[in-house]
Amino acid sequence: MERLKNKVALITGGARGIGAAITKRLAAEGAKVVLTYSKSAEKAEAIAAEIIANGGQALAIAADSIDAQAVTNAVNKTVAEFGGLDILVNNAGIYIGKAFEEHTLEDYDQIMGVNVRALFVAASAAVKHIPAGGRIINIGSNMAENALGPQTTLYTMSKAALSGFTRGLARDLGKNNITVNLVQPGPIDTDMNPAQGELADFLRSRMALPEYGKGEDVAGLVAFLASEEGKYITGTALTIDGGLNA
Repeated sequence: MERLKNKVALITGGARGIGAAITKRLAAEGAKVVLTYSKSAEKAEAIAAEIIANGGQALAIAADSIDAQAVTNAVNKTVAEFGGLDILVNNAGIYIGKAFEEHTLEDYDQIMGVNVRALFVAASAAVKHIPAGGRIINIGSNMAENALGPQTTLYTMSKAALSGFTRGLARDLGKNNITVNLVQPGPIDTDMNPAQGELADFLRSRMALPEYGKGEDVAGLVAFLASEEGKYITGTALTIDGGLNA
């Protein structure tokens, strides 16, 4: 299927885990893709090379999401390279696991800078270019609605903020026929949260479907929202967590 043929997509944090799966899926759907990375240059370039080898168009850009200018530059480079921008996937995110009393103001600034401020920056730059029928898709976490344990306060707070951001932005951009949605993954088998990790059995015990999801599962939902089939969905959060929050 090439539901996204001739579309241009920018995926922040698109070199690893869920972001890599999204990048590959949107490219497979026919989109020209740009992925940003901060530390995974080799992985990012490999993904871009794989897409190009398969007949697609791709570009990897170094852009740490904590750096507002780098995020803005990534949007502008996308437009310069491919002539426009139709789909923005705000995927980049971080987690710092500490007891609350051990967190510093620097931890707060880092988590909120990457997990919240960067989305505002990217969207602010992107809306100058996204046409009618465009999409903004934010990637959050099911933990926005279910703090599963300790050492999650700042992370949960940052991901909960995305719900308000998504709803408000959907209202602002609806007049331009641009949809804005939030995807909230749960336990997905990645380097950050492996299916055989120390918390995996606990998480499986809480899930309606007691198995980890794959990055491709999230990517499929993102591709649907980005396609014509998702045109009437906006301002909402879609949780994909195997029933962990059920």
